[in-house]
Amino acid sequence: WDNADFSRGVGTTFYQEFLTLNTAKPPFVRDVEAKVRQYMRSSYSAAWTLKITWEKAPAYATRTDIRRTITYQAVLTTDGFRSYVLMLYQEGGMQWDYTRLAATNVLIGYT
Repeated sequence: WDNADFSRGVGTTFYQEFLTLNTAKPPFVRDVEAKVRQYMRSSYSAAWTLKITWEKAPAYATRTDIRRTITYQAVLTTDGFRSYVLMLYQEGGMQWDYTRLAATNVLIGYT
């Protein structure tokens, strides 16, 4: 695990909230529901979803190569009873040069 470093003005973070309890669901939320159903093999209808995006995030500290950035997302969703997190990474996976990071045992995701 390592941290992103936005201190030099490279990259950005933004979020989008989807309240869908009694409203029509946008395509993004329908896609999240389909992924949860597929991976968990259960029925699922989202009441709330939050998408957080880290775009072109450079590795901490930015003294490493700031041209090697990564875009990734965390999607939190709940039906009011069950909650899920989807971790989504750009095609090609982690782009940081892990040989130059402070931690040498880098993992993608969480445990």
